[in-house]
Amino acid sequence: MTDLRYSQQAPVRAEIQPLFRLAVPLMVGLAAALLIGVVDTAMISPLGTVPLAAAGVTTAVLIIMISALWGVVTVISVQISQAEGAGDPKRVAQVLRGGMILCLLGGGVAAFLMLALYPLLGPLGQPREVLAILLPYWVSMAIWIVPFTLFFGLKSLFDAVGRPWTAVALSYLGVLFNIPANYTFIHVLELGILGAGLASILSQCVSLLAAFIVLAKSPGLAAFRQQVTVRWPDVKKQCKEALPLCLGYAGEGGAYAVVGIMMGWLGAEALAAHQIVNAIGGLAYMIPLGMAGAASIRVGLAVGAGHELRLRPILKASFLIVTLWQLLAAGFFIAFGRVLAETMSDDLAVIDLAVVLFIIVALLQVADGIQGTALGALRGMSDMNLPTVITLAAYWPLALPASYLLGFYWDYGAAGVWVGYMIGLVVAAIALPCRFWQLTR
Repeated sequence: MTDLRYSQQAPVRAEIQPLFRLAVPLMVGLAAALLIGVVDTAMISPLGTVPLAAAGVTTAVLIIMISALWGVVTVISVQISQAEGAGDPKRVAQVLRGGMILCLLGGGVAAFLMLALYPLLGPLGQPREVLAILLPYWVSMAIWIVPFTLFFGLKSLFDAVGRPWTAVALSYLGVLFNIPANYTFIHVLELGILGAGLASILSQCVSLLAAFIVLAKSPGLAAFRQQVTVRWPDVKKQCKEALPLCLGYAGEGGAYAVVGIMMGWLGAEALAAHQIVNAIGGLAYMIPLGMAGAASIRVGLAVGAGHELRLRPILKASFLIVTLWQLLAAGFFIAFGRVLAETMSDDLAVIDLAVVLFIIVALLQVADGIQGTALGALRGMSDMNLPTVITLAAYWPLALPASYLLGFYWDYGAAGVWVGYMIGLVVAAIALPCRFWQLTR
């Protein structure tokens, strides 16, 4: 990074407003994807504890696939941000087209892998009554991965070129479609949990089609519609850059999925409680994920423009904002955990366990925000490899064994499993900011 245009370090307060303006629509837009899951959970819950547990098993494995694919989306976003920061619309168009090819290939591979994993659920100890009804929903959600990945590939363009609220509107178009579609398929046509999966596919396709129309018709995006040649070597290069990101995100998502599988070992009630917390608590995860996206884009723009001395202020401002938001989220879960659980289930054992899990989720909010934001900032600098190693080390050799020991060996059950997972978050929250500080000395 040469061509340094700042003679002194920019103040942190100068970065707060731009980050906030970008992070809010990113969070709101990312929440739309999870709101589809919340709608599914709310519509499935009247069918009983077993269907709700089936959704929990699917979500646990789906998280691995989505997390891995998030590496592809992140590379597209960072490369578009750097090209936009350098004032190169032709490069933006090239990155977008190559990225969409990569999203299609990646989404297809993830869908295939999810289908291939289904026969392993029985040997992994999932409840028989859950597996008896699971397959239709499992297949439909595997198909859903493809339009989901394509949509977020397009969304990265809108976010990086200063049109994040366009992406928000497109995201919530799918949510609005999903509500009546879910009710119709599940309760009117009586398709059960299969109906929830079909509704999710159609809803995501609606958002994807609308995004293509906006890209094709919007005058403000004309510069990015120019004819460019996309060569396979360029796509392969994007794939090579995305691979360590995919491994890192899959490592984090995979660890979380193993937590869901461990819940299955504790029975359908624990799995149902986990699904409730996952559906609601996942919305809070959009706060650090949105801030990570904002930090990644702002850092990418600064790198593209040669403004190296803005990098630390961007991260400091990001930490300030995400910490405050995560503290608010923690307070919300502690105060309203029982109310939230009661809206999703009428099984008292499920509700009581979900309340305990909501308290643990509240305790890990700040660490989750710090590690996610630092990871996003490192991505904006195209630092891919060491952060991946840090992430994998924090979760697999540390968090998961701790989850097993606390949950099963010392018999703390579902609460112990979650506390073990929190240990990995804390370690990542310390190590990743240290890496960023090392790179920006």
